[in-house]
Amino acid sequence: MTATRSRCAALARRLARAAAALALAGCALAGGAVAADAPPAAGAAAARCVEETGYMRRNHMDLLRHHRDRTVREGIRTTRHSLAGCVDCHADPETRSVVGRNAAGRDGFCAGCHRYVAVQLDCFDCHATQPAAGVAAAGARR
Repeated sequence: MTATRSRCAALARRLARAAAALALAGCALAGGAVAADAPPAAGAAAARCVEETGYMRRNHMDLLRHHRDRTVREGIRTTRHSLAGCVDCHADPETRSVVGRNAAGRDGFCAGCHRYVAVQLDCFDCHATQPAAGVAAAGARR
């Protein structure tokens, strides 16, 4: 019975991710048009992101998964599509985090979009939500 629940839970997570991906893809395919209540793009960080905004909205999870697989399974470490690179650029200037809320009540970069499309944000169960101390100081100059 536990195995069945586990399979059902895994299927539910996959379906939720697929629905979120479709929602983001729909926004991106509609000429980049996004619903009025959608979280804003990353502002200045979006201008220097490793890929264009629409592409990242549609494909960021695939890029992160591919990067993870190359790092963990093949031992190849790069920074172009690394989660740490995302956090370094997209952390909130006030909280220095990509999750949670700042004093103005604005969601962190990742949390806002994931909440909007109702997808669980589980990357940070293991990964840091804030850049390393040296990067945080450099980020303040950006």
